[in-house]
Amino acid sequence: MNPQNTVEIIPFSADLKEHIKILNLAWLIKYFRVEEKDELVLSNPQEEIIDKGGMIFYAKYNNEIIGTASLMKIDTDTFELSKMAVSDKAQGLGIGNKLLVHCLAVAEESGIKKVILYSNTKLLPAIHLYRKFGFIETPLEGKTYERADIKMEKIIS
Repeated sequence: MNPQNTVEIIPFSADLKEHIKILNLAWLIKYFRVEEKDELVLSNPQEEIIDKGGMIFYAKYNNEIIGTASLMKIDTDTFELSKMAVSDKAQGLGIGNKLLVHCLAVAEESGIKKVILYSNTKLLPAIHLYRKFGFIETPLEGKTYERADIKMEKIIS
């Protein structure tokens, strides 16, 4: 990556709709499988995330979308950090870090009290990143995703 070019975090727009699906399918197929819930949300991000009070962000570098993350509304106080993905070619460049910083700043500005997430312990870099930002493990209730074997949360305010 060229240090003169910075990574910009930009909000969702209809013309960028496909990127949330492309980026997430890549890692889902690589490590797990695409579940019905994934297919529904990733194919309809406007309806399934934005229209329900959530937010989607993209990491843009050199006019290319290389990462994404979402805050999906659970209730007034709680949002789920979800659909976070970084392009393989941009791994290790701190893109996940930048997306997480942005999501947590937006959560704080928006008065969100708690951010939760579901992940899998075999995704060691992701789990390490979440812990670094103060997410702690909480009991995993039910089965939101087949692949989820850990639930974490961070109290914002």
